[in-house]
Amino acid sequence: MISWKKHYKKGLVAIMLLLSTGASVYAQGDAKKGEELFNANCTACHALDKQMVGPALGGVVDRLKTEQNLDTDWLHKWIKDNASLRASGDKYANEVYEKFNKTEMLPFPNLTDQDIDDILEYTTNPPAPAPAATADGAGASDQNSAAMLEAAQAQKTNSTIILVSLIAICGLLVWLLLKLRQLVKLQQTEELAGLNTSRSVSFGALYEKYSYVGKALLGLLALFAFYGIWNWLMWIGVYKGYKPEQPIYFSHKIHAGENKIDCQLCHSSAKYGKVSEIPSMNVCMNCHRNISEYNGSYMEPGKDKAFYDAEIQKIYAATGWDPATQQYTGKTQPVEWVRIHNMPDFVYFNHAQHVVAGEQAIISSHNKKNPDNKIDVVCKACHGAVDTMNVVQMANDFTMGWCIDCHRTTEVDMNNSYNKEYFQSLHDKLKKQYPKKEGKITVDAIGGLECGKCHY
Repeated sequence: MISWKKHYKKGLVAIMLLLSTGASVYAQGDAKKGEELFNANCTACHALDKQMVGPALGGVVDRLKTEQNLDTDWLHKWIKDNASLRASGDKYANEVYEKFNKTEMLPFPNLTDQDIDDILEYTTNPPAPAPAATADGAGASDQNSAAMLEAAQAQKTNSTIILVSLIAICGLLVWLLLKLRQLVKLQQTEELAGLNTSRSVSFGALYEKYSYVGKALLGLLALFAFYGIWNWLMWIGVYKGYKPEQPIYFSHKIHAGENKIDCQLCHSSAKYGKVSEIPSMNVCMNCHRNISEYNGSYMEPGKDKAFYDAEIQKIYAATGWDPATQQYTGKTQPVEWVRIHNMPDFVYFNHAQHVVAGEQAIISSHNKKNPDNKIDVVCKACHGAVDTMNVVQMANDFTMGWCIDCHRTTEVDMNNSYNKEYFQSLHDKLKKQYPKKEGKITVDAIGGLECGKCHY
């Protein structure tokens, strides 16, 4: 009897332990660590709630157990080396391979069994989003919107007060003028009134008397008019600060600033070509094939997650990408980008010459002239701090004088192996020809001011 009671109690304890761990098939992982490992290794091809390059992984452990009667050992083998698992003749491994267009999953031999258990625990019981993320995301957007609305209302109130005050002042001035006019009429004698009515002034006689003053004023006005026209002509085509809206919103602050994407990853021809072209939509799809929604912490004031997600959908519409089937439909739409930087046809500018040959020289020169605004990428010397711009704008004048000033102050990198060899016989001659440069050779000394360099 006592023996039966002992076994009964042990059985109850075992059942309670089994029920307490029944939320997961294995319950041996750390979901928090699994989330970090998932983000580092899996998000390029997988998501929890939708199919991407690979299947959705939310609840994959229970799904495999229910549909295929496979346990976590199979998942361990698949994740570490799926090619070997397929080669062994595993039926389901080959079915998955065929189903996803024979796209081979990368092996992860570096992941330990515990790492994989952590990842699987995350796919089964993902932790709730941290409150801080909400505050940085939608919460921050709501706060920004409220602050903007409050500022707009305050500005409207101030404008109303100023307008009413101006109207009151104008009314007071008119009233004072009327009262002064009445006082003058009351104090004016009949003799003075008759004299004022009979007095007349000839404009012609007045001009003859002060003709030299009139001519001087006319000449001065003509000079000012000529200067105004000349100044207006000189600034035709200068659009510093120009930042048009684009058909698809693209924030350089998010891509180049927050995510540290190199400029030349998208603008590849800027380094080796004359023109820095606008990237094709295929370049965008290199990343956005797997990034169908915005999950970043940064939000531009006045914009929210829904706005960014909608802009990503515009990329899919332009390229004909169907995120549900992970395939191209062939139905594309052209994107009419608005050009921002546009040199005149009579100006020759080679990006490669500046980005490759002049990279270090331009960065060094800019940082010497702007110690409080140093740059680390040569692109910023002309285009400004693009990595801080939500909407790209023209950061400089891009006039002929602006270019010439740069050529006169930028030192040629004589430590460059090409320049050192090419200008070897010219060093002494250039130093004698430009003694004020104190031995420093600038771009203007090697032809940087020749007309034919930029005009043809």
